[in-house]
Amino acid sequence: MTALTLSTAAAPGLRADAIVIGVAKGAKGPVVAPGADAVDNAYDGRLAGVLETLGASGAEGELTKLPAPAGFKAPLVVAVGLGAEPEKDAGYDAEALRKAAGLAARTLAGSKKAVFALPIDDAGAVGAIGEGVLLGAYAFDAYKDSGKDAKAKNGKAPLAEAALLGGKPRDAAHKSAVARAVAVAEELNRSRDLINMPPNDLTPAIFAAQAQAAAKEHGLKVQVLDDKALVKGGYGGIMGVGGGSAAPPRLVKLSYTHPNAEKHLAFVGKGITYDSGGISLKPAGHNETMKCDMSGAAAVFAAVVAAARLGLEVNITGWLALAENMPSGSAVRPGDVLRMFSGKTVEVLNTDAEGRLVLADALWAASLEKPDAIVDVATLTGAMVLALGHRTFGVMANDDAFRTAVYEAAEEVGEPAWPMPLPEHLRKGMDSPVADLANMGERMGGGLVAGLFLKEFVGEGITWAHLDIAGPAFNEGGAFGYTPKGGTGSAVRTLVRLAELTAAGDLG
Repeated sequence: MTALTLSTAAAPGLRADAIVIGVAKGAKGPVVAPGADAVDNAYDGRLAGVLETLGASGAEGELTKLPAPAGFKAPLVVAVGLGAEPEKDAGYDAEALRKAAGLAARTLAGSKKAVFALPIDDAGAVGAIGEGVLLGAYAFDAYKDSGKDAKAKNGKAPLAEAALLGGKPRDAAHKSAVARAVAVAEELNRSRDLINMPPNDLTPAIFAAQAQAAAKEHGLKVQVLDDKALVKGGYGGIMGVGGGSAAPPRLVKLSYTHPNAEKHLAFVGKGITYDSGGISLKPAGHNETMKCDMSGAAAVFAAVVAAARLGLEVNITGWLALAENMPSGSAVRPGDVLRMFSGKTVEVLNTDAEGRLVLADALWAASLEKPDAIVDVATLTGAMVLALGHRTFGVMANDDAFRTAVYEAAEEVGEPAWPMPLPEHLRKGMDSPVADLANMGERMGGGLVAGLFLKEFVGEGITWAHLDIAGPAFNEGGAFGYTPKGGTGSAVRTLVRLAELTAAGDLG
């Protein structure tokens, strides 16, 4: 991954392939952002005018290249848009810095070193820029040719080093911000790798083995229930979904504990390593990206490891409900009734509504430990994509204050989210004549129906939230900001922030 360094050196004397500066959208045209003073001075204070001549406005997502001025050891200046210029005495928004840094890092793929002269007025800005660089520089090339002509075939290698100009190498807060950015970004990028892996190389057993390896490396406790243990334990939801595959299911429990922790969080992730729809087979054109249906489990995995690396004073248990949903003679059928781990029975009306079945078992398992709160993460419903689009995830909860806290945490770290209701009148649609409930209800409001289904499997008195990340988990369009094409790592940063807030006593 890209190496991050802090530097207080003068920009002209730094040897690098490029200097990255910020440009904001002012009332009368582009405005050079703080941090780029040396570059602007070398242009005799006319850099904003030069950029405007080249078509720059300072808008978010905009990037302009121009030759570095005389006397600079770096040959190139890269100006990235930061959006609207902040009001007087107000700093630049962390997400604007994160996106700008990510765009520049992605654009500078193939470079050995870049100097980032973006606005830094506190440790928060250092962390945001560092995180943006590390996430923007991400590339998944594990399956590209690794022979001598690999570079020519695969394109450019990620940016090797980024120096954050204005970051103080001896400042404890700045160093801590970089360390946090590295831990979170490395684990988020680990989740992206898992999401991007082809399903023939990421079966439930292989995913579980990855969790075991990470647990050993970072001092976590891990327990893996295989198919025999799941049958013996009565995990009817997970076994019902995974029973049609030659790659049997797994339930992974990852535990991070801190000796000073006073709170316990449980994170539960949907881990369908491939979703064909089962007997209710998906139509052509809807299968190709279904390797991403384990994004929730990948997010939980990454967040637990990141919390351990950060040494947060909170106990966290991560539950990865892993299965492959395939059609076969042993697959669950529409009309079958499953007895779940909680003891409730569920009539399966559609085998493509499988995520809620594996999550139900994992939610009940998490509830038995009586944590202070449970948050589940899942690429659960197409209905949520229709409601919120491809960049925003929905947040549902059995407690309004907790739903608000989760939403605010997501917004704080730059993950667009939106609070969604759980209307009780929709519960009746899941009534079944033969079981306690069905896995389908009314078509309209389907994302909310799925949330109501999950709520049935949360232990009494336990605060719970559900994150439906079906929209932002996998980017089928072009890269933007620090978000690549393919797996995005959606919800990792929200979960980490929730853990930090809990450790600090700020989440209730």
